[in-house]
Amino acid sequence: MSVIHAPGVRESSALFRDINADDEEQQPAEIESLCMNCYQNGFTRILLTKVPFFKEIIVSSFTCDSCGWSNTEIQSAGRIQEQGVRYSLSVRSKQDVNREVIKTDYATTQIPELDFEIPACTQKGALTTIEGILERTIAGLQQEQPLRRAENESVADKVDEFIKKLQRLKDGEDQFTFIIDDPSGNSFVENPFAPQKDEALLITHYKRSPEQDRLLGLENSSTSLKQEETPMPTSEELRDEVLQFPTNCPECNVPAETNMKLVQIPHFKEVVIMATNCDSCGHRTNEVKSGGAIEPLGTKITLHITDLSDLTRDVLKSETCSIGIPELEFELGMGALGGKFTTLEGLLKDIKDLVVDKNPFTVGDSSTSDRREKLEEFGRTIDQILEGHIKAHFMLDDPAGNSYLQNVYAPEGDPEMTVEKYERTFEQNEDLGLNDMKTEGYEEKA
Repeated sequence: MSVIHAPGVRESSALFRDINADDEEQQPAEIESLCMNCYQNGFTRILLTKVPFFKEIIVSSFTCDSCGWSNTEIQSAGRIQEQGVRYSLSVRSKQDVNREVIKTDYATTQIPELDFEIPACTQKGALTTIEGILERTIAGLQQEQPLRRAENESVADKVDEFIKKLQRLKDGEDQFTFIIDDPSGNSFVENPFAPQKDEALLITHYKRSPEQDRLLGLENSSTSLKQEETPMPTSEELRDEVLQFPTNCPECNVPAETNMKLVQIPHFKEVVIMATNCDSCGHRTNEVKSGGAIEPLGTKITLHITDLSDLTRDVLKSETCSIGIPELEFELGMGALGGKFTTLEGLLKDIKDLVVDKNPFTVGDSSTSDRREKLEEFGRTIDQILEGHIKAHFMLDDPAGNSYLQNVYAPEGDPEMTVEKYERTFEQNEDLGLNDMKTEGYEEKA
């Protein structure tokens, strides 16, 4: 194999560039490679690019001039998310079957009603619909039916019966549950009601197991041993020190540095703030992690926004906190924006950016006029709240009790803000991993 043509890339430019027909610098690399059909040499073209509002991808295309065989493949080059994600959709109609799905290589697809599962790493990643996944499964089963029928007719008859069940699901005749479990956190199931909550769609973010980390290639035994041998500094030693560790920019994937520091929030607790500034593309981001334990009670904070000064209040939103704006019938689940330490104005802008500006289903062939108008109306309403034209209630609901909204009257009570403590439900404790946690009596049998 020999490289024929590989255009140079400037050091200041991003490794993955947005798809743009007018970008003359974005050219694929050409590699001479072996054709697996006729075993003559053909050409493979590789393009590193970035799909707007999605992530980085590697597009490769092979053509053979000898036999005419060609093949195209797309591989994900995006970063692995900090948490895995599980989408569970109750499919009730043909419209639900037409929902768009982003499925990565590491995602597992399940339909419990049929005891059906597509394991991880058995199919290439794809941008498709639920109907497309079922159609691909039906085509794969039908392809081997003649061979099965010749070897064992009873098995072929059972497969035919299973194909009929899949066909009924594809046509929307039967209701079923569609589940995608992706430890990389990069899969997605469309919510046609965005920005409102979809009652038929349950999204769960979870911490990966060691087996899932090994599947993703994240575990490094030698690094773990070095970390165990090196004593960790105490919180007192870290309090006045800014630590740095290498990472990649989430926008252009160029190596960058992340700064980390412990900060004490007045009238609250200690948190860890991490900030990344990319010198290549100028992207800046920050994230907040709670420095304490899970509180005995959950916390629900409600603020009535009545003045522009309310938008300058500091907000600490943990990863386990959900956000609600009743006037907009809007609810954002835990884990969607990650942990953030910002102002109320900054958090509202982040919500608009996530739901409207960076929504992958508002542009291109996947967008519809009704959906686009609804999201644009939501964005205009957020702008009116930011300009002080609309009074609204802003709610933070954190079952872990690690979120905070500044009380400008502290230590006195705030007349426009209520803070409620509540007992967590069994489901909330399950999401936080508390039901199976045992801190006393280890020698006793559970």
